[in-house]
Amino acid sequence: MSRPRPPVVATNKAELAAARADLGAATVGLVPTMGALHAGHRALLSRAGQVAEQVVVSIFVNPLQFGPAEDLARYPRTLDADLAMCADQGVALVFAPAVDQVYPDRGRAVTTVDPGRLGRVLEGAARPGHFAGVLTVVAKLFHLLRPDVAVFGQKDAQQLILIRQMVADLDFPVRIEEVATVREPDGLALSSRNRYLSGSERQSALALHRALQAGGTQTEPAAVLAAAAAVLTPAASADPPLVLDYLALFDPADLSAVAADYAGEAILAVAAKVGATRLIDNVRVKIGSGG
Repeated sequence: MSRPRPPVVATNKAELAAARADLGAATVGLVPTMGALHAGHRALLSRAGQVAEQVVVSIFVNPLQFGPAEDLARYPRTLDADLAMCADQGVALVFAPAVDQVYPDRGRAVTTVDPGRLGRVLEGAARPGHFAGVLTVVAKLFHLLRPDVAVFGQKDAQQLILIRQMVADLDFPVRIEEVATVREPDGLALSSRNRYLSGSERQSALALHRALQAGGTQTEPAAVLAAAAAVLTPAASADPPLVLDYLALFDPADLSAVAADYAGEAILAVAAKVGATRLIDNVRVKIGSGG
């Protein structure tokens, strides 16, 4: 059996422009990543291959979305393994730039995309400036790579909502596709940060998915949150403890907390730290008689 054909790898804007031109008039599906690719990314690559003729991947650990006390320096970087997965999935082009290729001004962006009110709640409140960094780099990638479609995962629910909003507000000619969260057999949502967890930390982290499952069995807002909290509360006393950042049930249209009379699909989201590792997860929940 022949080996998969490796993708073209562009590390600067000149190489990228030439490689992107070589794709011609083919429809392009973009999967933006920070590398350390896993089975969740494989699902994104597979979906991109279904909705576009050529798949392009960006691999860039974006400093703009990390806070000063966050894990930028230790974020996993596994380029060789990432490229092997891209080859296996038939990716045509990988853009893997150095920081100064994306942010020439000493790794900073002077002009950024303001996510507005939706970017200052939930993850935005917990990580000030995070979504400005996310939207800025995504906007730059859209300009540089000119995709027809971009594929994102549901695990980063608020990010997905904000990217859709940016695309609509700024008239990007890009269709956004979403892919369901991919989980380990024990329910833990796949994340590049899972590799930081020790065995005991991983056991504590499983309370996140159990809490979402418990909440998802309910149909009234207060009951959804109570059922999830009933799982998370004892996890806070585990060894090691699960330190809750937030548990929220919100309307995907505007990220507002759902009212008692809400009917329809809502998102139940949780964020917590186990040891030094911060994890997020969410599920869609049907609320009320119209759910």
